[in-house]
Amino acid sequence: MRVMKIAIAGFGGVGRATARLLLSRRERYRRLYRRDVRLVAVCGSRSGLFDANGLEADRLDVLEAGLTGPDFVAATGAEVLIEAGPSDFRTGGPGLAYIRSALSGGQDAIVISKGALVHSGAELRQLAKRSNALLKISGAAAAALPTIDLLDHSLLGSTVIGVEGILNATTNYLLDAMTSRGIGFEGALREAQAAGFAEADPRNDTEGWDTAAKLLILANFGLGLELAMEDLTVTGIQSVTHREIEAWRADGLVPKLVGSLLYANGGVRADVGIRAYPLADPFAHVSGKTKAIRITTDAMGETVAMSHGTEPLATAAAALKDLEHILKARSAEGPPREA
Repeated sequence: MRVMKIAIAGFGGVGRATARLLLSRRERYRRLYRRDVRLVAVCGSRSGLFDANGLEADRLDVLEAGLTGPDFVAATGAEVLIEAGPSDFRTGGPGLAYIRSALSGGQDAIVISKGALVHSGAELRQLAKRSNALLKISGAAAAALPTIDLLDHSLLGSTVIGVEGILNATTNYLLDAMTSRGIGFEGALREAQAAGFAEADPRNDTEGWDTAAKLLILANFGLGLELAMEDLTVTGIQSVTHREIEAWRADGLVPKLVGSLLYANGGVRADVGIRAYPLADPFAHVSGKTKAIRITTDAMGETVAMSHGTEPLATAAAALKDLEHILKARSAEGPPREA
C-alpha cells in the first residue's frame, strides 16, 4: 500500500480541525484508495511538528519553535500541502509563499485561505500546470457550500449565464437579525461577536470584501475569467439603516448581501451589494448563517444550493473532499507501490 504524506501550513482553528478529521479518516483512505495517508508535518507562523512516520492526534497540542516556513514544509517530503493560514487578498500572504513552493516542486495543493488565490490566482494555475500538480480550492470557495464543484462537475457542458451567491455567513446573520428581529447593525454585530463567529475586526465581512474574494475565485477558477478586485463594484451592509429595513419589510422583500456575476452584451459584470428578494424567491429564505448559490445556465436553467455547516468542521470537511479528489486521481495513475 502506497504512503501519501500530508503537510498542513496554518494551524489555527481550521488547520487543527482539518488535521483531526484527516486522522480520523485514515481507514477510509486505505479502504477506498489503497493509500496509507500520513500527516507528517504541521506548522503555524512560529512553530510546528514533523514526524516522517506520521503524527497522531495526541501530539498536536504542543508545537516546537522554529519548525515553520515553506522550506520546512518542502523538507518534510510531503506530497500534498493543505494551506489553512490567515487570508490577505491584498498581499496574498502568508499562504502564497507556501503554495508557490509546493506547486513549483510538484506537490499537490489544497488551499483553504482565499488571499493567495485572489492575489496571484493566474500565477498559481500556471505553476500547477507546469509541474503537473493538482490545485484544489473548495475550502476557499465558500467551504461546505458546493460552488466550484457545481461549475466543474454538475453543470459541465452548459454555458453559465449568471451567478448569484450569499457567500458570507456573518453578513447574512446580521441582515437576518436586523430584518427578523428589528435590532440595529451594531447590536447584531455585538451579538455575533459574542457568539464567536464574527471577527473582532469584521470589516472584511461587513464591507463586502470576503464576498468579493469568493466571487473572484469562482469567476477565475470556475469560469476561466481574469477578473481582479478593481473590476468589481463592492458595497457592504455597514450603512444599512432602520428606515431601509422597514421599507423592505413593508414591500415584502428580504435583503441579502450578494455577490453577482452576469454575462451580457458580450461582456461580464461583477459586483457585491445588497439585493432585496420577494418571499417567492429561495434566497429570501436563506436565514442565519446559511450560505447559498444560484447558477443560471443556458441548458440546465437555475440550480440553487444552500448549506449551513458548523465551523470549523465544515471548512475542514471541504478541504478533505478535495483530498479525496486527489487520492482518486493519483490512484488512477497506476498500481500502488508497496510501502
